[in-house]
Amino acid sequence: MNSIHTMKKISRRVIRKLTTKQGLLGDYSYSYLFKPNLPFVDKSRKTQPFFGLESEMPLLLGIILGLQHALAMLAGVITPPLMISTAANLDVKTSEYLVSASLITSGILTCIQISRIRIWKTHYYIGTGLLSVMGTSFAIISVVSSAFPLMYKSGVCVIKDGVKQPCYDGYGYVLGTSIVCALLEILLSFIPARTLRKIFPPLVTGPVVFLIGMSLVQSGLQDWLGGSDCVGKVCGSSHPLKWGSAQFLGLGFTVYLTIIICEKYGAPIMKSCSVIVGLLIGCIIAAACGYFSAESIDVAPGITFIWVHTFKLKVYGPLVLPLMAIYIVSMMEAIGDITATSDVSFLEVSGEKYESRIQGGVLADGISGIISGLFTITPMSTFAQNNGVISITKCANRSAGFWCAFFLIIMGIFSKISSAIASIPKAVLGGMTTFLFTSVAVSGIKIISTVRFTRREIVLLTITLVPGIGATLVPTWFGKVFSYGGSNQAKKGFLNAITLVMQTGFSVTGVLGIIVNLILPDVDRNEDTNEEALGNVTIENVLIT
Repeated sequence: MNSIHTMKKISRRVIRKLTTKQGLLGDYSYSYLFKPNLPFVDKSRKTQPFFGLESEMPLLLGIILGLQHALAMLAGVITPPLMISTAANLDVKTSEYLVSASLITSGILTCIQISRIRIWKTHYYIGTGLLSVMGTSFAIISVVSSAFPLMYKSGVCVIKDGVKQPCYDGYGYVLGTSIVCALLEILLSFIPARTLRKIFPPLVTGPVVFLIGMSLVQSGLQDWLGGSDCVGKVCGSSHPLKWGSAQFLGLGFTVYLTIIICEKYGAPIMKSCSVIVGLLIGCIIAAACGYFSAESIDVAPGITFIWVHTFKLKVYGPLVLPLMAIYIVSMMEAIGDITATSDVSFLEVSGEKYESRIQGGVLADGISGIISGLFTITPMSTFAQNNGVISITKCANRSAGFWCAFFLIIMGIFSKISSAIASIPKAVLGGMTTFLFTSVAVSGIKIISTVRFTRREIVLLTITLVPGIGATLVPTWFGKVFSYGGSNQAKKGFLNAITLVMQTGFSVTGVLGIIVNLILPDVDRNEDTNEEALGNVTIENVLIT
């Protein structure tokens, strides 16, 4: 009887939603979302209602805001598969498939994160229950960029007649290793959030995030100037030009300039997806000037899904430590993103309910690493982009999140969309990715800025950044430190693992940061008698004293 009563209640709610003005449109001022911030436009804003987590929200508004969340996520979801395809020299069809699979996987995992599923007969959950959106982790790009050259050197990937062949097996190694390493984040999710923040404080995670962004900017800028795969050569097939040409620089700059204009004058819906607007304008200009080729779009199938292409899964030893570092960073980012989402959603950011959301979100983050690997996609993590959308639109309702997931899945299934994305000229894509990657570095600076600096913090930060920045600026620095020419594969694998960790800036900084943070004694802050002098201290003063 209870189930029948529940079904009748749900059916009445659906009918009311579809047949009444209040259910379809509500009282929301839709013009607010589309009104630009121009000098001659009336800037008066109508006070908008706030839609909480479980509030009743109009159907049309849920669809519009769901699409807005999806567009805000789009650039972050499509960038890693495109960059990884370039690093692994994968063909165009595989690259298009990875973009589609990333969008579909993002939508599916977002539904899991939003749903908040209770583990049977326990007080543990899977998911935050908030409007939390999952996207492909940027951190994997820097690891892959270092791992594939090592794979080509060791023979895992094939070089024929001096040309690097597509490394499908290498990509399978990345997936297999990420699936196994995801178990670390799953285990960490059952540790109390307070303990995790003590082991991985901002002074450890901030430099790691900063170096991830810093290491990615190089490849973004190389694409901006024509393509990271054709440095010093002629780039492009539709409109071939020498790498670094002014035309390539101008194409990327159109994206950069459009983002600035959107932030200055754009309507709220444009500001939250300014990167995609910039990418769209750049593509229009590139197509008008003959830089865009539609060949791959024409031959692409109408629809696709995950597992259209598959890869041999295998654990690759040298990748284990860097990927474990990635999952630790992903966990700390998830904690920060969930806290921010709770804050902008006007929910508690302390106490038992909040920590339960943290536990569920981190666990879903770890499980997502396994599922995404099985779905042929590199690790996914909780994204922060949608927090800005929540703040602007005053909507933290989960229904908008489910609509966002729906649109991501639809964009992934219709492979013509993915083909168009994969066909974007490298200069246009580089203008977007350079902005995104720099924003990752800025996020790291923001995390570091939350720390109250004493002599200990400055020394710790300096100690951990020395090898990290060095490895980022000179990525091959450790390649000649040790050498082994024998036939022992175990020794070769061990040496490759050490080399990969030492040449991945954020990885060595993260490991060193955890160790140094635990062994350096805490400073008694009561001894800091001269706060002003402490605030103006320089590195030279710290090292001398």
